[in-house]
Amino acid sequence: MSLIGALARMEAVAAGRAQPAATVRHRHLAERPMVLVPLTTAGEAGAPLGALVGTDRDAPRLLVVPQPRDRDLRFAFLAALAEVVLPHLESAQDEVEHEERGGEETELCADAPQLIVPNGPGVDFVRLLGRSTRFRRTVEQDPETPHPAPAHVPLLGRWLTHYGERARVPGSALLVAMTELLTRHWATGQSHLEDQHLGALLAWIEAAEDGRDDGAAAALRAETARDAKGLLLTPPAGPATDPAFDNHRLAPAVQRFDAGLTGAEQEIHDLIESQLLPTWRSVWHGVDLLRALPEGASVADRWRRDRFSYTHHRDRVRAGEPPQPKRDDAVTAANKLASREQAQARLDAQEALDDPLVMAARRLAGEAFAGVVVGVEEAWSEGKRPRPRPLVTVRTDDRPHLAERGTVHRRLGDGATKQSAELADVPGEGLLTLRLTNGMGRGKEPAPGSVPEPGDRLVWTLFEHSPRGGPGLPEPEDTPWTHGGPPDGCAAPAALVDAAEAAEVATSGEGAPDAGAEAAVRVLRPADPPDPETAEDFL
Repeated sequence: MSLIGALARMEAVAAGRAQPAATVRHRHLAERPMVLVPLTTAGEAGAPLGALVGTDRDAPRLLVVPQPRDRDLRFAFLAALAEVVLPHLESAQDEVEHEERGGEETELCADAPQLIVPNGPGVDFVRLLGRSTRFRRTVEQDPETPHPAPAHVPLLGRWLTHYGERARVPGSALLVAMTELLTRHWATGQSHLEDQHLGALLAWIEAAEDGRDDGAAAALRAETARDAKGLLLTPPAGPATDPAFDNHRLAPAVQRFDAGLTGAEQEIHDLIESQLLPTWRSVWHGVDLLRALPEGASVADRWRRDRFSYTHHRDRVRAGEPPQPKRDDAVTAANKLASREQAQARLDAQEALDDPLVMAARRLAGEAFAGVVVGVEEAWSEGKRPRPRPLVTVRTDDRPHLAERGTVHRRLGDGATKQSAELADVPGEGLLTLRLTNGMGRGKEPAPGSVPEPGDRLVWTLFEHSPRGGPGLPEPEDTPWTHGGPPDGCAAPAALVDAAEAAEVATSGEGAPDAGAEAAVRVLRPADPPDPETAEDFL
């Protein structure tokens, strides 16, 4: 947590009300998002109990599994969920625009559907649904398969898997949790774990300003207040259920359903709806709070990356490619990790450049500084073709962690061009002399507006505004033997083969084998095959 973040939480405690953590909205919010509020059976995270889903806040679709232990009812739930969610996820496939990338025209979907869940566990449940449905067999694929799935259920699993994986990319907005959106823009006086309760989080944000009810009291009431029957007034934001609800209301209703009593199924529907509706309203209320914030300047760029991701997955599905594998190979996993690290660095930089409050945290950390230009001196580079290298002296009260000849960066007036400079001198206390190194055009004289003037107030950062990627990785077929190889048809290193053969000879005699030779045998011997399926592969 940054110093600004800790200060905001302390102020929230003192004021009894959540404090702004941002001045702009740092995530894309679709005009017509789909909200999904799931509910699972206690003790079995993979068994769905029900869900409220839809794009109209006044007309949600209720889906219920009256007996979660009944596989047929669970499969029927998945089929009904696919009928609701899949048309929304596929709704933006055909409206496209064209861009030129690398000299070639590329097709890009003009928009992408957005999915909102109440909290982080809701994102995990979407990922689990995708994993457990994308491998389901249909009658078309295997006429002899037991319990065949409707054709659209595996397709839903592929889309949910993609959205779940995309949610792991920092700054992505295809699948978002409302608690994550709200905590990015408001700081409460409770812990991050307590912020996962959507009702308590909203209680802090909307605590009364007259002092009669502060955020802590409102959050406590949202978490613990119960009615005369002992049920929570604000049920958990899913997917977990309230134990009192399970024991006193749901379990007896399920028993009546198992006994075939009339009206038992409708009773279960009413009970599940009573648990989901408060969270459904809270999610939409959070959407209203976020819409009141102006969108950050870099949000459109990150949403464009989401649209490219959506377009690429559409193309893979249309090309008839198989579902995503259960486990990534070494190269794919490394590429994912590298891309997410780059996305995190890009997100941190863009949020700071878009938001003075976020930039203040970077300034306190010594990663940026603001100052006023007090002098500009013309200077030129050495060589046959001298280039302008003006010296700009800045007075600042910040204390950046800037070493000699260290590089700093700033945005120019157009907001798109970046300019870099290096520390040339420290002429006095609070003074820094910077040598501009680029962003002035290619002429002999600097382009108009590219060199600051005395009196200008500037913000310089020590971090790159557009982080660059790392070195390239080999193709999967060229993966070295240390990472799952050697590929088919390639021999192991000769030295390793010799060591392995020596170890086999040594182990067959009376002497003790060499430790290195034993390791060679372990490498060359085939590893135990992975489990064909795991407990989380199926609901």
